Order: sequence, then structure tokens, then C-alpha cells
Amino acid sequence: MKRREFITLLGGAAATWPLAARAQQPERVRLIGVLTPYAAADPEGQARTSAFINTLQGLGWTDARNPRIEVRWFAGNVERAKADAAELVGLAPDVIVVGSNPGLAELRLLTRTIPVVFTQVSDPIDSGFVSGLARPGGHITGFQNFEPAIGGKWLGVLKEAVPNVRQVAVLLNPQTASNAAFLRAAQGVAPSLGVQITAAGVTDGAEIERAITMFASNADGGLVVAPHPIIVRHRRSIIELTARHRLPAVYPFRFLATEGGLMSYGIDQIEQWRGAAKYVDRILRGEKPGELPVQAPTKYEFVINLKTARTLGLEIPPTLLAVADEVIE
Repeated sequence: MKRREFITLLGGAAATWPLAARAQQPERVRLIGVLTPYAAADPEGQARTSAFINTLQGLGWTDARNPRIEVRWFAGNVERAKADAAELVGLAPDVIVVGSNPGLAELRLLTRTIPVVFTQVSDPIDSGFVSGLARPGGHITGFQNFEPAIGGKWLGVLKEAVPNVRQVAVLLNPQTASNAAFLRAAQGVAPSLGVQITAAGVTDGAEIERAITMFASNADGGLVVAPHPIIVRHRRSIIELTARHRLPAVYPFRFLATEGGLMSYGIDQIEQWRGAAKYVDRILRGEKPGELPVQAPTKYEFVINLKTARTLGLEIPPTLLAVADEVIE
């Protein structure tokens, strides 16, 4: 599938594209750009775009002509994100929806006027995307993924699940400011947990494999995986490597646990895409993005994969199982 093809080719809910607003009177065709960090064939990417589509439909954008949607799937490839962002901006859409810090960073460099609604973006203030949460100002608003302090929470969960962990690597992208903030948060709580932190910076699949393989030689080791499109792109490799080296790991997204990771602690991202559709609707009806507050997550999901724990030879404490939102047997 060509990455420039419309979302109509995905099937299911997407088959209704292009959508349209209420057709009481003829009106100009609106154009919505979508820049997503997933691959077009990734079920997680399809779930998020479908949630976006269905929510727009529920808000009345159901005619067969308006708006027109252009989707670009950069599949965790930051270089492709640059090209895709430039292509979308060149189309001069009415609004752009973007997922992930790298995608938003590229759009912010390219336009100061096109309204942008973000999802799955961490630490938007310190990353320089908005000036505040209540009134972001400018042309950007959206839905925050994680605050920096979550880095310490991930480390704490890992330590509670595997008490003998003494060495922990934080797998992250060193070029992303929010990833560096997660690392600092983990480093801040590490002494109180009796843990030594190692930063494992990665930018591609080969570096991921080298970093995990080298760190796995440490006794009593564990892994904290920071959120980034590169991680999502190479998630199968990460899960397989941690299993091969019997390395316990905590992940930021639920689907990483359901696909075989040991544990995840994070937010419902699909709900953020529904929220993005509501913001797009409000912007298309005349509201300014700078006056729509950046929304922080209110609910976190903790998932434990007991099947993976048994494979790793781990016995998860009953106290931790009792507070899990989902336990995969």
C-alpha cells in the first residue's frame, strides 16, 4: 500500500471517507491532515484512526463529500515524518492532527498558522510546543501523553514486580526532550530504590538490539522502555530480545503488554484520538486552537502479562497483581 493513499483503503469504519459536514447548505470542502506515527498496516494505527473517524461521524461529519482527509503514516521513521509533515503543510489543510512528539516537532517547524491538534505527546510545555496547558496560545493544542514524573513511576513498578532488580536501563530516544525528562525522573528516584540507572539511547533497530544485548549481561537487570515512535516500530524485536535474555521490562502502552511484554503502565491512547476529533470539530466550527486547553490524562492502565512472567521465571507479588487493571494469563 502506498503511504499516500486515503484511509478509505483501510476498510471497516474508514470505508466512509471522505466524510462531510451537515449538508443543509452547500459549503466549501474542508481538508484535514493526519500525521500518524504508525504504519498503515499496524492494527494499533488503524484502531486510532478508526476512533477518530467514528467520533467525527458522531459529531455530524457524515456526508459523502466534506471534509476530505489526507493521512500520512510515517511508521516510526523520523526522516519520513519530516517529508510527510512538509507534504501535509503544503496542502494547506484547515487543521492537522498529529500523534507523537517527533511528528509535532516537525509540524511546528513548518507552520505557525495552520491549526494543529496533537495526541500522544509528552511534556508539551518543556518540549516547546505550547506556552501553557490552560491556554496554550498560538495554533497548537491537544492531548498530553505523559508528564516527566512518570519515569519514576515506571521504575517503581518494575522494582516492585522484581525486587532483586539492581541495574536498570532506560531505553529511549536521546533526541527527544520528553524522553530525557523521563530519564531524569527515573534517576531521581533510583537511589531510594537501590537501583543504578543506565541510559540506553537508540535511534534505529540495530541500536536497539545492541543496547539490549549489551545490557543483558548485567546481573539483576531490568528495562524501562520510554515512549517513542521508534519503540513502537521495533516493538516485536524489543519484546523478543527481552524474552531471549530473560530481562524484565515495563512498557508505556497497553498493547506492548498484550503483545508479549511483561508489564505496561500508561494511558488509553485511543480515547485521546476521540478527543482529537472533538477538538477538530470545534476548530472547524470556528474556535481557536490556542483557546482550547491541553488536556492531561485522568486515567492510567496497569497491565501485567503473567504468561510472560512465567516465561521469565518471575513470580509477581500478589499485592501488585491485586492493583492491576488487567492480568493476562
